[in-house]
Parts: sequence; C-alpha cells; structure tokens
Amino acid sequence: MATTGYQRVAVAFLLAIETAMRAGEICGLVASDIVSRTATLRQTKNGTKRGVPLSRRAAELLRLLPEVPDEEPLFGMTARSLDALFRKAKKRAMIDDGTFHDTRHLAITLLSKKLNVLDLARMVGHKDLRQLEVYYNESAETIAIRLD
Repeated sequence: MATTGYQRVAVAFLLAIETAMRAGEICGLVASDIVSRTATLRQTKNGTKRGVPLSRRAAELLRLLPEVPDEEPLFGMTARSLDALFRKAKKRAMIDDGTFHDTRHLAITLLSKKLNVLDLARMVGHKDLRQLEVYYNESAETIAIRLD
C-alpha cells in the first residue's frame, strides 16, 4: 500500500504511463471518479470532462493507494507537490533529465500501437487528430509487417 509521498509519486508515475493522464488529472482523482475500469476526469487541461479507460495494470495501481475519505484526492497531493517530489526522487536516483510530463509522450506512443487513432484521441483528450502525429513513430518496415 502506497503511503509515503515517494511511493505515491511512483504509483502516479506508473499510472501516467498506463493512461497518458497528466499530473493534474491524476492528482485531481477522487474515489467516486473510479468506476469499474474507467476514471472520470473532471479537471482537464482543456476544461472538458472525459472518461479514461483503465488497463488492468492501471486498476491494480489504484488499488495500491490507501483508502481516503470520500471526495478527498486519492493521491493526497497537488500536481505541484507531485512534481517537486518527482524531481527529488530523480535527484536521489541520480537521473539528470526527464520530467513527469514525459510519461504522457511515452504513454501515447505506447497506446498508439494498441488503439486506433479515434480511440486514442478520445482516451488522451485530443480533439485534433493531427496533434497525435508527434507520437506515432512507426517505421515503414514495421507497417509492412502488419500488412501481411
């Protein structure tokens, strides 16, 4: 069960890789936002509410968190404090580069291999499909293999 700030940051980091959620979206989650394998994000960057499908791994990660009173944030921290703890953890691990937000790029790149572009756009909250082009890095060789 994740109880220290660093443990919660680790769970948030892994959850971000599974879901492509931003730090603020993760930190804004409350228990009632999680229903079955869906997280409802009430606070998003563009101000619109959206549902995020949860992989089995994402659901398992959320179960690592301690129970909190209703309507209290599941992670018990703000995006700003999550970022500060993430930077401290990186320093302790002697990692010089990378930001928490880099998980979003990684997640969308990984998800682009599993989901069609419309499902991916809906999951990550992009309204313009052209925004997703930056995350799609397939080579011609890889695409050729899928043709067979």
